[in-house]
Amino acid sequence: MESLQSWVSEHKLSSIGTVWATAVGASLAYSRATTPLKPSLRLIHARMHAQALTLAVLSGAAVYHYYDKNGNHN
Repeated sequence: MESLQSWVSEHKLSSIGTVWATAVGASLAYSRATTPLKPSLRLIHARMHAQALTLAVLSGAAVYHYYDKNGNHN
């Protein structure tokens, strides 16, 4: 687990980009299988889902960083 944390710490932008690209791909695949939307609408929805997931990941990382730096461990 520490090796993963250190890699993510060193490659922050790559990690965020990977999460975003994976979310776009997963959302496109899911919407293609479940809804009869036009491709342009699928892409818009996939981008919105990916942005929401990216914001959640960034928020979680900020909270983790805050508690890690302040030493507030349980």
